Amino acid sequence: MVDCVFCRIASHELGSKIVYEDDSIICFHDINPSAPVHILIVPKHHYTDIMELSSDKQAAAEVLGTVMHAIEKVTEITGVDKKGFRIINNCGFNGGQTIPHLHFHLLGGMKLREKLI
Repeated sequence: MVDCVFCRIASHELGSKIVYEDDSIICFHDINPSAPVHILIVPKHHYTDIMELSSDKQAAAEVLGTVMHAIEKVTEITGVDKKGFRIINNCGFNGGQTIPHLHFHLLGGMKLREKLI
């Protein structure tokens, strides 16, 4: 999608500090981090949000499998795999999603609070 900032990062049209990338996913540092480690895990194929996957179970399994693999790689690369981390997916306006492209936040590098809000 031409006007999507994450699509532009995935196609390397916009620069970003990439942590991990393969054919179907790109993982990069958030420009406004909420923790010492704050990585965005973004499928390269444009899905508006996680609910868009609900109608296609096979696509959902493939995308979420790719996300899980990326989480494993990113936690190893950043060193949070042994100490703990949090994965967040904001869905829709009321869910706090500000970029309408499916993505996951990986937060770590510090003791995170148990309470989210």
